[in-house]
Amino acid sequence: MNPENTQYPYEPEFSVKKLFNERINNIKYVLQFKKILVLVLITGGLLGALAAWIWTPTYTARLTFVVDDSKSSGGGGLSALAGLAGFDLNGIGGGSGVLAGDNVQELVKSRKLIKATLSTAYDSTQTLADRYAAVNKLNKKWLKYSSDGKITRFPLNAIHNNRLQDSLLHEMTESILNSEFEIAKTDKKLGFFEVNVTMKDEKLAQLFCSRMINQSTDFYINTKTQRLRDNINRLQKRADSIGMILNHKTYAAAAANQNTLDLNPAYTATNAKIEVNERDKIVLSGIFTETVKNLEASKTMLAQETPTVQIVDEPELPLKKNKLKYSVGILVGIFLAGLIFGFYVLLTRKQAKI
Repeated sequence: MNPENTQYPYEPEFSVKKLFNERINNIKYVLQFKKILVLVLITGGLLGALAAWIWTPTYTARLTFVVDDSKSSGGGGLSALAGLAGFDLNGIGGGSGVLAGDNVQELVKSRKLIKATLSTAYDSTQTLADRYAAVNKLNKKWLKYSSDGKITRFPLNAIHNNRLQDSLLHEMTESILNSEFEIAKTDKKLGFFEVNVTMKDEKLAQLFCSRMINQSTDFYINTKTQRLRDNINRLQKRADSIGMILNHKTYAAAAANQNTLDLNPAYTATNAKIEVNERDKIVLSGIFTETVKNLEASKTMLAQETPTVQIVDEPELPLKKNKLKYSVGILVGIFLAGLIFGFYVLLTRKQAKI
């Protein structure tokens, strides 16, 4: 050995064969305690069966929907027509909107919409939030926060919620988002979305899943079409106002013409008044025609811009029941018991050697 290297500790070469033999020896050593090992495995299996028996089942509500937004690809048919003329309208229209494409997933997971869904009715006596708190035993846990010692209840539509109710709704929302609610695209190339809600109450899971999508759908469509609907309302009010004025001018012009039949043609002032009324009527008629034309065009555009959210599969009772099977519980119990026993035996052997 080179004396220059004596200052460094000797490191044995790594050997897979040696490592494998060490594991085999460890297993043989553990198997020496056959009677205790059998007892431990039986105990583990019994504990696994007990865990499967007391395991609280959950229910999964599955819903699939598709979003058909004809304007999400740069203006749809308008873009194609403009392309024939040499213009590029990509990016104009719904495709550049805030709610375009995959943003639908983030919208459905909105905390605002989840709170609104929890504030809907479960039955005639309680809301979804009340039922969720009862099923998860949160209402008793929250008694310490109640000033009067009573269980906190949640009114319909979150009307006049106090600070405590808002805080508890926020806690439920976080719990649902973290472990009980999931949305994903079934295929990145398609517009299909799948929503899964897993809760301990079957009816609660079904109602929450369906109403959550209804809330999201209404919010999505209203947001996408808000600008056009506001424009239609303005044009409708303007058309109604101009129509009333035009009717008044028409009746006034007719009355003026009737009065001139008995007047002396030499009175030019009266003739001038008739001409002014006719002119105003013609101008108002032109403005009214253009306003109505723009109103109808806006209505047509609104129909084209309104996206369609179609429910493909709805959650139907009975829902998928998630429960730990006895066979799985027993096998997992046996495996964990044997693993823990093996580690304990090997650890005590090493300590005895030390």
